[in-house]
Amino acid sequence: MTDTPQKNSEPPATGDERLYQLQQRLAQFAAARGWGPYHTPKNLAVALSVEASELVEIFQWLTPEQSARVMDEPDTAHRVADEVADVLAYLLQFCEVLGVDVLDALAAKIERNELRFPVTGATTANRHSSE
Repeated sequence: MTDTPQKNSEPPATGDERLYQLQQRLAQFAAARGWGPYHTPKNLAVALSVEASELVEIFQWLTPEQSARVMDEPDTAHRVADEVADVLAYLLQFCEVLGVDVLDALAAKIERNELRFPVTGATTANRHSSE
């Protein structure tokens, strides 16, 4: 047996396909553990908020300069990556339960923001007020 990776005859999955595959994997993971009754929209929204808060906690007392270098330290970088994964996992599960296509929702939101905040009118003060 060699350590050379085997070539897969199928092309790599696109971003959309990968996202869908991960979303299905999360759904299967939860179903296999009987977590479906607990994965209500309310509970998933709360869990998403908690995980986002855990991400914020990493940056809580950092200066802007320190926060810009947070990925330079392996332990902190690992914590950030884990919390980002948790946030995305709960967001994908939330969207799965409610039937929201996360990529379509994001594309539509970007389009609305492009109309709402045209480049000619952009300023530092109003550039990030699209939430």
